Amino acid sequence: MARSVAAKKSVKPAKPPYVLDEQVGFILRQVWQRHSAIFSREIGTNITPTQWAALSKLAEAGPCSQNQLGRLTAMDVATIKGVIDRLTARGLTETSQDPEDGRRLLVSLTRAGQQLAEKVAPNALAITRETLAPLEAKEREMLMALLNKLR
Repeated sequence: MARSVAAKKSVKPAKPPYVLDEQVGFILRQVWQRHSAIFSREIGTNITPTQWAALSKLAEAGPCSQNQLGRLTAMDVATIKGVIDRLTARGLTETSQDPEDGRRLLVSLTRAGQQLAEKVAPNALAITRETLAPLEAKEREMLMALLNKLR
């Protein structure tokens, strides 16, 4: 009897069908948490990742409707509205009537918003470099290509 108890104790349990540490969503969330920590530490100003996305996209694309800006930055209607409201309250964005469609408002950077986008861009590039630093150059290229394929 003692022998069978010892044998049972040495049997390794079967691998469960679902191991959290092996799931893409869990791994992506951990990578995002690491990237967010780097962003918060290195951005150099009091701005969130979603606010930076809106500012940098406006600097890149120019004035556009709030709806279009939301699509360009992968934010839903409520999120982009809150982001623009906060940026406008800080004097970084403004809205104006679309000259081609008077029913639509265009969001654009103010002079202060443009200056902030230009000032912060080098920090944002450094954040990307630090996030990808554990990878070799070829691995960085491959990761970006694979992530773009998964979009």
